[in-house]
Amino acid sequence: MPRERLADASEELRLAAEAATGDERERIYRQADALADAAAADEGPDHGKLARHTHALREIEDAVDETAGDHVAAARELVSAYREGVDGV
Repeated sequence: MPRERLADASEELRLAAEAATGDERERIYRQADALADAAAADEGPDHGKLARHTHALREIEDAVDETAGDHVAAARELVSAYREGVDGV
């Protein structure tokens, strides 16, 4: 499974965080760090963890401006694409 998608999602979120302000900026950085950790881990995240990331990214996307939101949307799509290849569910 190409965990590069998770690393790419993390990078998109870092770009989003640079464009965001306030509490959302910190929240985006936390998601970026979590996805970077998942990309580097020995085992990838399961469906449940990926679903939580996807849900959080949707909430963030709704709370930020268009520039940051575009990067968050791109990250969410990368996480969803990665999730399609995860066994189970």
